[in-house]
Amino acid sequence: MCGGKGETETGEGPGEEARTMMLKKAKLQKTTLEKTGERQASWHRVDADGQVLGRLASEVAVLLMGKHRPEYTPHVDSGDFVVVTNCEKVLLTGRKADTKVYQRYSYYMGGRKEISFRDVMAKKPEMVLTEAVRRMLPKSKLGRQMLKKLKVYAGSEHPHAAQQPEAYELKSQGTAK
Repeated sequence: MCGGKGETETGEGPGEEARTMMLKKAKLQKTTLEKTGERQASWHRVDADGQVLGRLASEVAVLLMGKHRPEYTPHVDSGDFVVVTNCEKVLLTGRKADTKVYQRYSYYMGGRKEISFRDVMAKKPEMVLTEAVRRMLPKSKLGRQMLKKLKVYAGSEHPHAAQQPEAYELKSQGTAK
């Protein structure tokens, strides 16, 4: 018994046959999801000499997350190891070198500490790039695991020669004026 306008006795509406035929003809694409430990992480070496901090940090974050790979999976750490050298020669645009301030808080009364960019660069230049990259990664256990794959050094020497890191050419080659 027909229940409505355009329905056949099998309960199919108009155009249902055409739809099923199209589905049979169309080749369904499959999404591949990477599993934990499925791929061996490679090593990249990035030279920060004369690079702008934010542009450099965003490209390093992409490498750490694995977004440069076609099999990127958001819930799996599929990124590579990144060795950054010459981070003491990183640049900032505009007047940020004079005005940028890093803050931390101890959760005690009056426990807020501020340190300027120039002071950080004089004491621990590795922290500048590490903090910039950390803030671009996911805020979770996975993000903290990705950050462990970042190795930052102030000079041009690094102890990871045994891993044979390949030189990575940055997309942003602009320098600050």
